[in-house]
Amino acid sequence: MASATTKTPTLPSATTSTSQAPSTAIPTSTSSSPSASPLSSDDEPEPEVDKPPPRRQSATLGGPRSPNLPPLKFKDRHRLLRLKLVPLRRIQADLEQRLGAAATELYTTSTTSAAPFETVPGGSQAFQKREKEFSINSTNGWKSALDKFRSGRRRSGDQAQRGKARNLEDEMLSVVSGCREDIRALWEDRTVREMLSRRKSRIEDSAGFFLNDVDRIARDDYQITDDDVIRARLRTLGVQEYRVTFEHGHSAGSEWRMYDVGGTRSSRAAWYSYFDDCDAILFLAPVSCFDEKLAEDRRVNRLEDSYMLWKSVCACKMLARTQLILFLNKCDLLQAKLMRGVKVRDSVPSFADRRNDVATATRYFQQHFKEIQRSNSPVQRPFYVHLTSVIDTKSTAVTLGAVEESILRDHLRRADLM
Repeated sequence: MASATTKTPTLPSATTSTSQAPSTAIPTSTSSSPSASPLSSDDEPEPEVDKPPPRRQSATLGGPRSPNLPPLKFKDRHRLLRLKLVPLRRIQADLEQRLGAAATELYTTSTTSAAPFETVPGGSQAFQKREKEFSINSTNGWKSALDKFRSGRRRSGDQAQRGKARNLEDEMLSVVSGCREDIRALWEDRTVREMLSRRKSRIEDSAGFFLNDVDRIARDDYQITDDDVIRARLRTLGVQEYRVTFEHGHSAGSEWRMYDVGGTRSSRAAWYSYFDDCDAILFLAPVSCFDEKLAEDRRVNRLEDSYMLWKSVCACKMLARTQLILFLNKCDLLQAKLMRGVKVRDSVPSFADRRNDVATATRYFQQHFKEIQRSNSPVQRPFYVHLTSVIDTKSTAVTLGAVEESILRDHLRRADLM
């Protein structure tokens, strides 16, 4: 079989380019997530949940006042906690300065920019500034950023300089450890939880992973675990390249190149160049975001944005012979959200009176994606879909193994060997 180039973009997906193995383009739809994975499209800003029209602000610290709820009353203990936790902001600022973060960024508010490879007559764009989420630029990569942080120890042979860098790290650990009791008190405070609930700030799905485990993490002797790494969120800007060498199976010894091309609308203009000569696109669509809005355009529901993006990918003539593999991602977060009592029909009216459980919801979303592919593909092609949670490494490995097999079967069919 002739060698093929593997490209895998993420829409927010990843594209794969290789000389020995099949090419894979991976688009993924926008998602914010507590979990980190090469194939996840969590490079976008933290999502905003569907909210009612803004109301007049109350005089208390509790945020918008509901006509049916009394204003929240914050007491002296809350003010004391705020003062005692101020050092954490200094630690955050120091880390961001060392790793490289910006204060603001431009983003488009155009509703016509869901897919960068679509031309919409009369489309217009408006740009606004917003506070930027901490991120690392992909041109340097996380390893370079880490080297920058540890430059005092790695690049200098001077013992005093290395000791200074070590002392700084120890000081940061000491501050975090010293704030452990106050962090727990703030996180477990009922008034604070009620404020977050009213503002629909679901940090349980992101920072909450670590806040629930603060007694283990905020310690001088803290040892990071694999689960901590998987759940950590770090936004990256630009295209990320990952090289995967298979050790077992039919592709043993071959290398795939996968490109995570980022999921925010401002990142999608870079996708098109990765579509050329790719074997597959892995499209990651977070299903837990059915009640959230795009950070770039609060008029657009994130699930609807995934639908629009999937439609554009399916309709792209350059990808007519490219295998599309859909991942309905973050099923674990969907389950947690539904268990909290969130109703799918409140944000997706067409869901109607179906059962409000994970199986029914994912089946409904899956059918909609399938219909979009059937109606918009230039040629008919199989519909491949997987339900995933990227923090479950074992099931993710099995899923990627199935993807490998499907790509190889497609190559055999093209070569008339099947």
